[in-house]
Amino acid sequence: MASSNLDPHIAAAVGAGQLLPAAAENIRAFLAAGLPAWAEESIGELVGAGAWGELNDRFYRFLEFGTGGMRGRTIGVNSTGAERGPGGASPAHAAVGSNMLNDFTLVRAVVGLYRHAAAHLAGRGFKGRPRLVIAHDVRHFSRHFSDLAASTWTRLGGEAFIFDGPRPTPQLSFSVRWLKAHAGVVITASHNPPHDNGFKAYFDDGAQVVPPHDRGIVDQVNLVPLAETVGYLAPSLEGVTTLGRDADDAYLAVAAQAVLDPKVFAAAGLKVVFTNIHGTGAIHSLPLLRRAGCEVTAVPEQLEGDARFPTVKSPNPENAEALARAVALAEKNGADLVLATDPDCDRMGCAVRGRDGRMELLTGNQIGALLADYRLTKYKELGWIPAAGSPRAAIIKTFVTTQLQDAVGRGHGVKVINTLTGFKWIAAKIRGYEDRLKAALGPGFDYEATPFAERARLLLEHSTFYVFGCEESYGYLPNDLVRDKDGNSACVMFAELCAWVKSRGLTVAEHLDQLFLKYGFYLEGVINLYYEGASGNARIRRILDSYRSSPPRAFGDVAVTRFQDFGRERFEDADGEVIPSQDLYLVALANGYSFAARGSGTEPKMKFYLFANEQVATAAELPAVKARVRRTLDHLIALIEADAKARAGA
Repeated sequence: MASSNLDPHIAAAVGAGQLLPAAAENIRAFLAAGLPAWAEESIGELVGAGAWGELNDRFYRFLEFGTGGMRGRTIGVNSTGAERGPGGASPAHAAVGSNMLNDFTLVRAVVGLYRHAAAHLAGRGFKGRPRLVIAHDVRHFSRHFSDLAASTWTRLGGEAFIFDGPRPTPQLSFSVRWLKAHAGVVITASHNPPHDNGFKAYFDDGAQVVPPHDRGIVDQVNLVPLAETVGYLAPSLEGVTTLGRDADDAYLAVAAQAVLDPKVFAAAGLKVVFTNIHGTGAIHSLPLLRRAGCEVTAVPEQLEGDARFPTVKSPNPENAEALARAVALAEKNGADLVLATDPDCDRMGCAVRGRDGRMELLTGNQIGALLADYRLTKYKELGWIPAAGSPRAAIIKTFVTTQLQDAVGRGHGVKVINTLTGFKWIAAKIRGYEDRLKAALGPGFDYEATPFAERARLLLEHSTFYVFGCEESYGYLPNDLVRDKDGNSACVMFAELCAWVKSRGLTVAEHLDQLFLKYGFYLEGVINLYYEGASGNARIRRILDSYRSSPPRAFGDVAVTRFQDFGRERFEDADGEVIPSQDLYLVALANGYSFAARGSGTEPKMKFYLFANEQVATAAELPAVKARVRRTLDHLIALIEADAKARAGA
């Protein structure tokens, strides 16, 4: 259907309640922008087919920056002929729509990021060209989006750097600092389904943007008219710098510093099966593990990058199914450990061999607690922090990460900082510690040039030494050399822990039980309620709003004893710094359990995080405690989920 004939159909659909007014407004804006013919043809095809649900989902809003930047579909639920193109493994064009990640929304994001960065630099007296580093994963359109972003940035007057192929997110974070860039971008949707892609924005510290920059970027993006994007849609790499081997070597050198005690590998003879689940992890995780002294076998069917992720239902190392091939290979060759990274290699999941010889999956909470305890123990052995701990040493975690880590931190005598969800908040704390040290030592001090061990000593004396940070969703960061969660470092960190545990004649599960006996048994659960599109967004909003207006009072016979609303109340972290407002609720229950509720910032879902714990007197009673806590937690999960679905109207 020709674009000139669409408006009566659009108006009629709005009048009939089939098309949201906001969607109609955005469709008209797209049609008026002078877009390429294929884009107008796509809209015409959807209007002609009466695909109002698809149009609502594509156009009901513009993509916004969440905890990880912008993330959304690049391939529609119902792709048009113009988008599919002549055939092949990949579609010809990213799906048209204001709520889609496509050429138009990406160019707007780059223009907004450039203008915010340029204004920020001008305010500081900088007169050069704003510098941007871009990395991308293996997803549909990732390379195209990378080239388009670099081309747009240089046409605006900036200096852009790209890689010669897919690279992991943590390498981008490091490279921003290494190149002294002013901003960075990763084109990735992390572990989302194959139809998604994303745009993660970073600022000059190598961390994802936080206030005021996130809001400033969004404000600039919203000022970019769609018609302006048309002039940038044909990418040109003239003037764009492609990074070489030295960029990889520099990142590998800092990732290797995640290892605290290289000697533990020598005697362990650790056998590892690794899978990158068709993503970027093999580029650096394999050489890191092998150089550390591990015998590593990669899962061959998952080694090559593939945007379809054809061997898994979801490329998410949180899911047992995604690790199934690696576990089967580990069973076959007698490996001690399975390690898996997601497509952009910022997350790591694993399985360990138990005393019965079977491979056992660990949760992100368990991995994080094990790493926190090991690294604190090892730093004390090495003399980096006092044996009794120090209030100037800190582990940083999110509120929705296991409270076992809080107990571990207290037990080691260090500060525990809880942040909002999203690794950018952990990175923001690290930047604050960096800035405090710079202020203490004066303008002659070079933070980056100071060797890490010396920097740690100075931070412990004048600021706060960041020991370790993590979030429950399988993200870990060993030190401040990178400013985002790092799947490569996580692999070699956890391999070190496993080698150390093996040298003590224990399994990882037995070592974890030792932590439970010392600190209490902790168990976590997660509820994910997926609600896609415009109608799904409304359901998530109903849950969040109803929690605020009518907080739950009980679940079954378990009463709610405390309800904390991070959107309305003022909270401070352990440093006394105010925690930004967010739609996050913490709910304490009369039986000592608790849970957190929030809408995901990167996926169309409502999330609930449940926390249970019970003290354990002896090793003999631990199995009974585990079973009792599991039953109680499962019962609460069912009640909380049913209540949420009722609030959503699902």
